[in-house]
Amino acid sequence: MHMHEKVVLITGGTSGIGQACALAFGRAGARVAFTGRDAARLEQTLALLTAQGIEARAIRADVGEEADCQRAVAETVQAFGRLDVLINNAGISMRAVFADASLDVIRRLMQTNFFGTVYTTKYALPHLLSGGGSVVGISSIAGYRGLPGRTGYSASKFAMNGFLESLRTELAPQGVHVLTACPGFTASNIRNTALAADGSQQGESPRDEASMMSSEEVAQHILRAVQQRSPTLVLTSKGKLTVFLNKWLPAGIMDRLVLNEFRKEKDSPVR
Repeated sequence: MHMHEKVVLITGGTSGIGQACALAFGRAGARVAFTGRDAARLEQTLALLTAQGIEARAIRADVGEEADCQRAVAETVQAFGRLDVLINNAGISMRAVFADASLDVIRRLMQTNFFGTVYTTKYALPHLLSGGGSVVGISSIAGYRGLPGRTGYSASKFAMNGFLESLRTELAPQGVHVLTACPGFTASNIRNTALAADGSQQGESPRDEASMMSSEEVAQHILRAVQQRSPTLVLTSKGKLTVFLNKWLPAGIMDRLVLNEFRKEKDSPVR
């Protein structure tokens, strides 16, 4: 798929992988609509895109609200006349063991990560069907392997992976491309905004962000995967190794390996 004059809608496009995708697809020739909840960040990202000659539209929306998702799609089509690629990127994480976590935290993750994808895809689908477009879900290695201290996050990403796999199978005869992208640990703000046990943001990232793949590199991989109409994308050597080992190692051994890895985090809630 060539991106020239294509229209891309990105949820959660004001930072991290979402903003990097807006820049990558825009530089490739696409017209870009993106959503976010923070008005100031929306304006900053719009200015960044416009300064690079990218035709863009900022839409204030919360993907956890069905009406906002419907409006985001409608505003995109109204502004650009079509919709070719939907990138379901908006998401939140958590960092708390299940015994301590408020159930509201689990609900918030499912509402944003899973239902946000479902809602936006539902309203975008008629437009994507008409032109053989693409649905992209920015999932996670946590959608292949349950991670301790991230029960709600893993549950939401497992749900997303199942939804996208089913959708890909349904839509293949109709020419719509569906991509499940799992970046692995990527330098972004998702760990800074991760929810603690009480639902507050944890603030400082517990991991070395400088050693991770950059959001810009992830966005380039996603762009190529859309252009090549790939069904899945798993990134980083650790991410690929985790998926491989989880498939072939006995569960008990894999549990111990993963548990030991997450115990190493700064102030880890996992014991």
